[in-house]
Amino acid sequence: MSGIDALNEQLSGLQDAAVKAFAAAADPAALEQLRVSYLGKKGALTEVLKGVGKLPPEDRPVIGQKVNAVKQALADAWQATSEKLESEAVSLRIEAERVDVTLAGRRRDSGAMHPVHKGLQEMTAIFSQMGFSIAEGPEIEDEFHNFDALNIPLEHPARAMHDTFFLNDMSNEKGEPMLLRTHTSPVQIRAMQRCMEDGEPPLAIVAPGRVYRCDYDVTHSPMFHQVEVFKVDRNVSLAHLKGVLQHFLSAYFEKDVPIRLRPHYFPFTEPSAEVDIGCVFCKGSGCRICKNSGWLEVLGSGMIHPNVLASVGIDAEEYSGFAFGLGVERLVMLKHGIPDLRLFFENDVRFLRRMGA
Repeated sequence: MSGIDALNEQLSGLQDAAVKAFAAAADPAALEQLRVSYLGKKGALTEVLKGVGKLPPEDRPVIGQKVNAVKQALADAWQATSEKLESEAVSLRIEAERVDVTLAGRRRDSGAMHPVHKGLQEMTAIFSQMGFSIAEGPEIEDEFHNFDALNIPLEHPARAMHDTFFLNDMSNEKGEPMLLRTHTSPVQIRAMQRCMEDGEPPLAIVAPGRVYRCDYDVTHSPMFHQVEVFKVDRNVSLAHLKGVLQHFLSAYFEKDVPIRLRPHYFPFTEPSAEVDIGCVFCKGSGCRICKNSGWLEVLGSGMIHPNVLASVGIDAEEYSGFAFGLGVERLVMLKHGIPDLRLFFENDVRFLRRMGA
């Protein structure tokens, strides 16, 4: 077999093998490796071309045409496979990202306010509509604002370690111990202090917030919410207090609610009264909830004690005021018939859904 015939046979065999290899490439990386092995500077075609120099001059143009034809065939085969692989990759990507518009949608649950927070907002809104300004204060308090200024004596049980959360290794600038406030009444003291710094009463404040006590059962929690309401002005009387209470309780329970004031003792008010409402469950006829009395105790109230006014520099001979504090959870429980206060803080989804949260 002549030299030119051998080269022709080599080129034909190279073309067939390369075209088949290109067509069988599984991915672009494998195809590129094949391209280099056949068409690269050190590839199979280059090795075959080394034999062209050994041919007679008259055979070289003929074999040159064959080489060009093979090179073009290989380039076309490589290009065809490359386009096929790219098309397949695009199809796979489209399939992976496809959205089936016939599938049922996924409903995203909407959130809602916690029942306690909702009740807190409802109560605050009622007092705001009555002309009371909203005020807040720190949850970490000193003994002056939490006890002393409110006429609570040193021997009072609330100042004992088993009733109040005192903070270890924390004191104010006077070296006095700090504590988690046991009621929102310190806001009353702070608001009256600011009022006297800027001028003098009148002052009408509603103070919502978290408070803390060492207690935990079906009606008590170590952390709960209170709303403190107070007014200081000339000639404020017990009649004003009862009128505000009557309007608030009827507005919150969304019906006319009878109320009564029973004499009681609180260090920070004089006279003081527990406030009862006609049972919202039996309408006063007597039931298990109200212990057949027809009344439910809801909050404590009274006229601000002269000693409390004096502690912030307000002249008790010229000014008077009323104050009351209510437990938010207590009223929410009564309004919605909730038997256990702990349900508010256990995050049971069934309970929260029932309450609309």
